[in-house]
Amino acid sequence: MANTSERMRGPKLEPYQIILRPLITEKGTHQSQHRSEKRKHWAPAYSFEVNPWATKTEIKAAVEELFGVRVAKVRTQNRLGKQRRYRFKMGRLPNWKKAIVTLQPESPVIEFF
Repeated sequence: MANTSERMRGPKLEPYQIILRPLITEKGTHQSQHRSEKRKHWAPAYSFEVNPWATKTEIKAAVEELFGVRVAKVRTQNRLGKQRRYRFKMGRLPNWKKAIVTLQPESPVIEFF
């Protein structure tokens, strides 16, 4: 049996399987370019859609490997899929997981475009 501190949630994932896509939204763009008044330093944050089985430590390692940056903090959210109407029935979009990754202040910015 596996160690109790290690929790197995699905198969072992590669970095490109953990980070599915960046979330390019108005709020996400603001977080990546705005300096916080509460902090004395600038720490950009980026949002990603991630694999639902991925843990925070796996997400941190994947972002550091794929983008060549240093991660300070990872916050995650399990998002419920919205209800949508398909012809005469109500359907549901799939649930998904969102990760907000805050970088170290000395780390370079991530350019998506």
